[in-house]
Amino acid sequence: MSPRAEDFIPLSDVGLHAVSGPNSRHAALLEDAFHVLIETPGGGVSVRGDAKGRAGAKEAIASLAARAEAGAEVTEADVRQTMAAVRAGKAVAGATLTVGRKGPIAPKTAAQARYLDMLDRCELVFGVGPAGTGKTFLAVAYGATLLLKGEVDRLVITRPAVEAGERLGFLPGDMNEKVDPYMAPVWQALDDILGPEAARRRRDRGEIEVAPLAFMRGRTLSHAFIIVDEAQNATRLQMKMVLTRIGEGSRMVVTGDPTQVDLVNARDSGLAHAVGLLKGVEGVDMAHFEASDVVRHPMVERIVRAYDRDQAHVAERRAAREADDD
Repeated sequence: MSPRAEDFIPLSDVGLHAVSGPNSRHAALLEDAFHVLIETPGGGVSVRGDAKGRAGAKEAIASLAARAEAGAEVTEADVRQTMAAVRAGKAVAGATLTVGRKGPIAPKTAAQARYLDMLDRCELVFGVGPAGTGKTFLAVAYGATLLLKGEVDRLVITRPAVEAGERLGFLPGDMNEKVDPYMAPVWQALDDILGPEAARRRRDRGEIEVAPLAFMRGRTLSHAFIIVDEAQNATRLQMKMVLTRIGEGSRMVVTGDPTQVDLVNARDSGLAHAVGLLKGVEGVDMAHFEASDVVRHPMVERIVRAYDRDQAHVAERRAAREADDD
């Protein structure tokens, strides 16, 4: 086939708008990524270029259009993630959706799609990987969806308050005022998903509970969706404690980044220990995210990769010293 061959992809107005983007920005990104020319003659897009470029562009366009037609927002970050997945030969994220205040929330990467599938299927899910991969946001969105559908009575979100050593009594204000500084990222996610007023009303009614990990001790959480966030900062004993809070009709997701442990002794972290211990246990599954799954600013992915390389070099030097000692 000629290097200048052309394919036409019919699209709805919604799909066409998503693929084109503001001021044709999305189309320009696709052109640069796959070395093709994209035009919009009406009723769809034409893609001109060599066979390999057209094939990649068509796969990305189909994915972005399907996302838009399912009601999800398509941003520049979504376009970049989709292009990266296609170029890497990875499966493009599916259309599994959760409900958001600004419209449906769809996975941006194949890893996020697998994560949501696990949340649908399993009683306990671990979401492990670097910052910016959507682990907490998607867990909150999924839990909020269950709450709105009436499938659970409560959404319980907890995380270790490491900086204060869990000694919240020394902070000023009532209990909510003591806790909120540690829970700000969680409340931001809830506000984005439900809206500030709806999140506050449900909190006042006890349908949403956001509390430090220490407050989970001695409780049984029934008919709830439980999110344990920043779990790398939970000790092994704390991890065992919170995992055994699951009661009748409840499910739990545990999220964290094993490379970002803030404990005095990083070896005390219960996240990596629990992941290794519970692998293969019935009802448990593990979602692993990588730097390529970062959905924040592209700089975040580059930063994560740089730190990963440094950690790998440190491990290599340690292994070399140990070999010399032997």
